[in-house]
Amino acid sequence: MNILYDERVDGELPRVDKAALLAELQALLPDLDILHRLEDLKPYECDGLSAYRTTPMLVVLPERIEQVEALLKLCYERGVPVVARGAGTGLSGGALPVEQGILLVMARFNKLLEVDPAGRFARVQPGVRNLAISQAAAPYELYYAPDPSSQIACSIGGNVAENAGGVHCLKYGLTVHNLLRVEILTVEGERMVLGSEALDSPGFDLLALFTGSEGMLGIVTEVTVKLLPKPQVAKVLLAAFDSVEKAGRAVADIIAAGIIPGGLEMMDNLAIRAAEDFIHAGYPVDAEAILLCELDGVEVDVAEDCERVSEVLKLAGATEVRLARDEAERARFWAGRKNAFPAVGRISADYYCMDGTIPRRELPGVLRGIANLSEEYGLRVANVFHAGDGNMHPLILFDANVEGELERAEALGGKILELCVEVGGSITGEHGVGREKINQMCAQFNADELTLFHAVKAAFDPTGLLNPGKNIPTLHRCAEFGRMHVHGGQLPFPELERF
Repeated sequence: MNILYDERVDGELPRVDKAALLAELQALLPDLDILHRLEDLKPYECDGLSAYRTTPMLVVLPERIEQVEALLKLCYERGVPVVARGAGTGLSGGALPVEQGILLVMARFNKLLEVDPAGRFARVQPGVRNLAISQAAAPYELYYAPDPSSQIACSIGGNVAENAGGVHCLKYGLTVHNLLRVEILTVEGERMVLGSEALDSPGFDLLALFTGSEGMLGIVTEVTVKLLPKPQVAKVLLAAFDSVEKAGRAVADIIAAGIIPGGLEMMDNLAIRAAEDFIHAGYPVDAEAILLCELDGVEVDVAEDCERVSEVLKLAGATEVRLARDEAERARFWAGRKNAFPAVGRISADYYCMDGTIPRRELPGVLRGIANLSEEYGLRVANVFHAGDGNMHPLILFDANVEGELERAEALGGKILELCVEVGGSITGEHGVGREKINQMCAQFNADELTLFHAVKAAFDPTGLLNPGKNIPTLHRCAEFGRMHVHGGQLPFPELERF
């Protein structure tokens, strides 16, 4: 028997002899920073979703690719699970450690390797902050389009893992639409290149497959992103409504008019008041909902689109339509929206941020459904949306110190996600599945589809060591969750190995 591990019991990951593993790592990689004391491990016990916490066995902080290669090879040989972590801003428990595994922190890979203004791309290491790419490209009048609300802190490697979006993804796409090339290390520590610096690459589109795979297929070591020219002009309209249903219908009306805004965001009254109190953005606090609509491009086109959108908003029932007077007011409007999450944190002991996607036409009905669920569960919900692409972020307010409220918030969140699926939507738009939504995967996908996901996972990671227990539920879990029928104790396709 290997000195590091006991035999695998009941299909669970084997127990690891921490002292033996630490000694072997220190001997193999004497220059690798390894955290192993409890007080050093505690800061890494969760990502941005702090409701779930697990103390990792070891945390490693490499600075060179060779260290990561050697670490992965050793862990593969010894059967040690590895969870990759970037800046830790994720909101689905995707970087939640495993107790009997290593947390691989890639934050020190934070170099901007190249900005090519002629080719309109940038090569960066995975620990580079999202906003830093646009800052580096700014002297060339270029920028990186995906802009999550956490862009000041989140890392590009994490953006790739979660296929992050942002307020401008309606027009400019998610992370997957703004990538050219990604270098990864496989679970065996082998280097692999997905995509190319050309507009297309031969063979299967593994770059798209890998993007959004949540650290389950490989470790990101380098990313080449597309850079876009800064729009000549950008204008923001703020529209106030006396009902969230009217605001929801206005979103569909704008798109139906043939206009694709750079950003189209929605906030309800609870979110409006919290953001205004925090940022002083100039929001109308008596409105039941507001829309922020940004239009960008050349000046003549933007001016014409502003007039058209203003008319659409008024016809949809807007009580007020306001054009940002200058760049400073435009920045304030967006600052209020981008700080909605921390703003809500100031009015509640805790909040639980959900992430689902629905067809735009279903927005009014889903908002009514969320209001009904909020009343049923006795918890307030502040609604913030990437409304243009139907990506919802209901914020469930609760107090974890009150017995049962966390569990009630989780149950309410699950019902909201299932409502999204019922109307033809998805349980996630950009935050990922991680640990948080693994049960709701059973509501969205059937047994055949989940089996296919497991097959993809097995093709990249046959031993299931990368980020285990996340994203893809087992069929047994779905049966226990009540979302899949098991006939006579037998799952579909019993000959296939489950991970």
